[in-house]
Amino acid sequence: MQQKRLRVVVLASGRGSNFAALLAAQQRGELPIDIRALLSDKATAPALDIARDAGIDAIALRPRDHADRAAFDQALFARVVDFHPDLVVLAGYMRVIDAAVVDAWRGRMINIHPSLLPQYPGLHTHQRALDANDVMHGASVHFVTAELDGGPVIAQAQLPILAGDNADSLAARLLPLEHRLLIVTVKLLAQGKIALQGNRVACDDQILAAPLLLDESGSLKQR
Repeated sequence: MQQKRLRVVVLASGRGSNFAALLAAQQRGELPIDIRALLSDKATAPALDIARDAGIDAIALRPRDHADRAAFDQALFARVVDFHPDLVVLAGYMRVIDAAVVDAWRGRMINIHPSLLPQYPGLHTHQRALDANDVMHGASVHFVTAELDGGPVIAQAQLPILAGDNADSLAARLLPLEHRLLIVTVKLLAQGKIALQGNRVACDDQILAAPLLLDESGSLKQR
């Protein structure tokens, strides 16, 4: 019996490298998903061009055309609903989403963030890790809640900080791990192996004591 494909809508504000990674994984048959649309708050976002080139619906809404953040988010997610997604993926989406909208998608919306959460929510994560003299950096995929980058973490990828690293070099080395982390996490979600139970992440119906970790083979394992 053929597995049902998970319907996915992606939100992105910029270049769309994580979106492109998901799309490529879908196209090569690695992910049992159907990316229905790419939505953005930036009409010039390169991610929109990636979607258009792949024949995927690409939609941009301008925040300034709406009375406030809540009104914009309601309008944006009204368009999201048009595509009947099982999962919404925030992949470089740079706006904080209104709490009421987030609550309506609880357990069905994830975000990828370039830090080892709960360290460094928000912006400039690479420089903040360097400024703190951290020895490890990384990325996290988490369920989205109203708290900025504060939802339960599903999985993480770790990267050692090297002598001579700057924010740009650290970001460049982390990016391929971000891509892989997002792909394998979405795959587990598509397979029905990951779920949000209360405020905890469950894998195969067992509550995780810690986020899953991306190993050297590119798979996720329990710590």
